[in-house]
Amino acid sequence: MSDKGPFDDESQRKLLSNSKNHIDDVSKEDPDLCYRPLNEVTVYERDLDSFPEERKNEALERFKLLSLIGKELNGPWPLDQVKALIEKHKHDITISTPSPRTVLRWRERYEKSDGDLKSLIVRNHAKGNRKPKIEGDEYYFDLAVQSWLQAERPKISKAYERYSDSIDVANENIIAGKIPCVSYKTFSRRLKQLPPYAVALQRHGKYFADLWYRHNAKHKPPTRVLERVEIDHTQLDLMLLHDEYLVPIGRPCLTMLIDVFSGCIIGFHLGFHAPGYATVAKALLNAMKPKDYVKDLPIELNNQWLCEGKIERLVMDNGAEFWSKSIDDACTELNIAVQYNPVKKPWLKPFIERSFGILNQTLLDTIPGKTFSNVLEKGDYDAANKAVMKFSTFVEELHRWIIDVHNAKANSRNNRLPNLYWSQSVKTLPPPRLPVKDNKQLSIVMGLLDKRKLTEKGIQYEDLFYRSQALADYRARFPQTQESAIKTIKVDPDDMSSIFVFLEEFDGYIEVPCDDPVGYTKHLSLHEHLIIKRAHKLYIKGHVDTLSLAKARLALAARMEDETEDLRTFKRKRKPPKNMKKMAEFSGISSAAIESQRAKPQKSTSKKNKGEELQKAADFLEDWEEILGDLDEE
Repeated sequence: MSDKGPFDDESQRKLLSNSKNHIDDVSKEDPDLCYRPLNEVTVYERDLDSFPEERKNEALERFKLLSLIGKELNGPWPLDQVKALIEKHKHDITISTPSPRTVLRWRERYEKSDGDLKSLIVRNHAKGNRKPKIEGDEYYFDLAVQSWLQAERPKISKAYERYSDSIDVANENIIAGKIPCVSYKTFSRRLKQLPPYAVALQRHGKYFADLWYRHNAKHKPPTRVLERVEIDHTQLDLMLLHDEYLVPIGRPCLTMLIDVFSGCIIGFHLGFHAPGYATVAKALLNAMKPKDYVKDLPIELNNQWLCEGKIERLVMDNGAEFWSKSIDDACTELNIAVQYNPVKKPWLKPFIERSFGILNQTLLDTIPGKTFSNVLEKGDYDAANKAVMKFSTFVEELHRWIIDVHNAKANSRNNRLPNLYWSQSVKTLPPPRLPVKDNKQLSIVMGLLDKRKLTEKGIQYEDLFYRSQALADYRARFPQTQESAIKTIKVDPDDMSSIFVFLEEFDGYIEVPCDDPVGYTKHLSLHEHLIIKRAHKLYIKGHVDTLSLAKARLALAARMEDETEDLRTFKRKRKPPKNMKKMAEFSGISSAAIESQRAKPQKSTSKKNKGEELQKAADFLEDWEEILGDLDEE
């Protein structure tokens, strides 16, 4: 096995010597010191306090005895005088009485070290053999280690079995100097001495290796509210009921934002659709807009939700739901800087992650219908049958928990009160206001971006038609080309009753309602509409007789093949008559005529008679063409 450290493969940096020049180069105020890898930091000599307390006290007692003897002997230390002085002061020390020669060795080591007390330490920790007692099995040990470091994480006993079996097979053809084999205990001890990061990297993957052995550096703290805001999603461990039908509808997904400076939760969005731009946009709207709607909630609150204003920096995961052109465009227009964290490193936004944990522990633990992330913890608990809380009720109680509990309660170290920090920061330096005039304008900025064609029917979006008199007047007044008819629209994902259409001639948006006489789109979200569409398609598909359709399609194909074969059999050398349309008109060929013919009983004709019928038809066509030609001449 290689003796490289776990980080050598990544850094490929040379180990620096601990010379005096290197010690002088590293300043105590070096800002990069916390980011230096192990092979680049200075290793300073250990002091007396780093030894065990027993060894430290013993060294101090030895020094005490040397000091007592040194006060009475100014010159050389004769052996007999040292012996007498040891006998004199043996009651002044707590260690066993040493021999004169031992004391002289202590004095010699102390003087050679220039008065370093560590020279008087009992060096029992440095005793013993540091080399392995058994050598020659390195190749087979490496093979066993490679098998143990697999992602399947085999047990040590399996690796030792591979090690001992390989040696037994190799020793089969060796007469003298057989390969030694260590015991299971020694083999296990060797494995446990391997670099833990390298072991975790192979057996558990890079994510867990970085998680367990990461460098927990602090962020530069913000100096005001909304300077740094963290956002993330989580699926709550709670089963909720439908407000009307009182049936379990699943676990909701919570998108939440928290201000790092004050610790206040500044906004959220709760729903059942997967995280995406829609959830992020609604959460951002809730965070930055005034919270006046809280007064209309049917619950009594003891505090106000003070948080509003423009976010300066938004810190989010590198997940696919955050990589959206609509999010980038909206944040750019609102002058919000976006920071993406590296993949699978949630500890880089600790505040929002911690808030999710507090929410699960303080609010959800006591609500019936709580689910468990761990299957073993769940046991026989049926969350769906235990669920008692309606979705709207939980939304109200979530507001109460945010406003009256989380934002109004000091943190666990009692060094920050979110509402107090927010109020003081706003008084000192109020957050910037949003660069929009009203809520409609903000809905446009945060709306879902799309392109749709303007036609006489208006604009169609997800099988819904949006039209108005103003849009019809626009089409009548301004001519549209194939390119200019493609309009930019903005959709509010939580309100499908209207969309915003950008008109180049007016250099702005107009609101266009949905053509919905029955009120289907009132309070309808885009997610709900897509689910209803999918359910309707499945309903229609379920009422279609697929077997009947299959038989009809096969019969149609067989009929076409028969007609083609008949046409190929009847090979006429002349061109078809010119007056076939008049013949058809005179003959009264129509679907009604065919149906009347089907009503009459038909005699079945064999394939032998078909040739005769086709020949008669050819003779008839020749005569009929002459008749029609005479009619045209008249």
